[in-house]
Amino acid sequence: MKPNILFINVDQMRHDCLSLLNHSVVETPNIDQLALDGVSFENAYSATPTCVPARAAILTGMGQRSHGRVGYEDKIPWDYERTMPGELANAGYHTQCIGKMHVYPTRKLCGFHNVVLHDGYMHYNRFKDRTTTVESFDATDDYLNWLRDKAGYHHDITDLGLDCNASTMARPWHLPEELHPTNWVVTQSIDFLRRRDPSKPFFLKMSFVRPHPPFDPPQVFFDQYIHSDLPNPVVGNWADHADTERNGLNPVTKKGIVPKNRFKRAQAAYYALITQIDYQIGRFLNKLQEFGELHNTVILFASDHGELLGDHHLFAKALPYEGSAKIPFIISDPGNHLHLNKGTVGSDHIIELRDIMPTLLDAAGVPVPAQVEGKSVLPLARGKKTHWRAYIHGEHAYGADSYHYITNGKAKYIWFSQTGKEQFFDLEEDPDELNNQADNPEYSERIVYWRKKLITELVGREEGYTDGQKLIAGREPRTYLKEALQPVTNSL
Repeated sequence: MKPNILFINVDQMRHDCLSLLNHSVVETPNIDQLALDGVSFENAYSATPTCVPARAAILTGMGQRSHGRVGYEDKIPWDYERTMPGELANAGYHTQCIGKMHVYPTRKLCGFHNVVLHDGYMHYNRFKDRTTTVESFDATDDYLNWLRDKAGYHHDITDLGLDCNASTMARPWHLPEELHPTNWVVTQSIDFLRRRDPSKPFFLKMSFVRPHPPFDPPQVFFDQYIHSDLPNPVVGNWADHADTERNGLNPVTKKGIVPKNRFKRAQAAYYALITQIDYQIGRFLNKLQEFGELHNTVILFASDHGELLGDHHLFAKALPYEGSAKIPFIISDPGNHLHLNKGTVGSDHIIELRDIMPTLLDAAGVPVPAQVEGKSVLPLARGKKTHWRAYIHGEHAYGADSYHYITNGKAKYIWFSQTGKEQFFDLEEDPDELNNQADNPEYSERIVYWRKKLITELVGREEGYTDGQKLIAGREPRTYLKEALQPVTNSL
């Protein structure tokens, strides 16, 4: 039988929050062991680092120009012909997602045989006067209904008073730990091991909402970090050091100088949520072993994007800086099915979310559809020399801060499409992006080189960002591309 495939998808986890990478405080022993049983890729990125476009790349194996989602917008139907779970299902796999999907319609299967859903706090599903009954949160979210069944119908996932996005507020979880959504994902995943079709290999997407806000870890994990000496965020010389508008006082903010104690609680809670996930991964791996499937399962661990967590006085995601765009990406093979160069770090190649689908199809021996633009990382993980991409192009429609970026993991060029402002970071010399070299004459040739690469990437785009010779600032950004999603947008 073919190996089982386990895809552990976390939400909003920074690339550097692994004890394997010598983080000063974060403990992730189970995720570290996944890396020791496989390969961890050091230069992995989310090209369009928010949930909707990132998950489109994961689902389809395509870049943002092809899957069409170049910003964050909900309620745009997901009508992709070929998807990762769909291909695995067609190849004889029993496919299951447990946790977050973030697609539309909310209960769309997208190729899975079944979805046990906790999408987590999406506002449009809570506005009952603006949606149909079938799309309301009460109707669509399996975790919420389970929570009310276990703890009482008066409970809601907003009981703690914490915002679900861009929050700098934190407090411990108020109910028994077993009722936390992180534990629920694993509880349901263990139950899937019992209920699965034993005559088929399985593909399980175990999809956690955390460490995305709300920052609400169980007390035991919060206590692990709140009294620790936590690292200071990195702040570049180009950042806003004044916060004259006092944005940092807003409990829901994407920028600003947050009061010291409030920030420490948020930081401690964020790290605590990661360690909680790690413990729950350990719980599931133990059950895999009990079911006799651990050594017959290939595991891929990745986040959809990162979290700025105060870097450059910024919070949440979407922006192209390392804390937001760079992600953990681990392929693990406890049973040695794939003959990986185990315990190594793939540091010389630029990896992207669209590589997940072809990698897992390759691991399963399933043909990769022609429209998939990502590449399997398995040859790299085996230490083989192979032709690989030289860089990735990323972007995000983000209002006045809409941007495009190019990186090869060693340098990063950023162009803000509304103002024409440029940034350039030498990541080898300045991995924390402290010094913007855009106006430094010593970097002028390299900047011209990367600017030309971006122009090439943007030729023919419907927004009109370039005429093929130069970048054109001020064009209206779009959250999705009509040319890519034409069959979908016609149905709106």
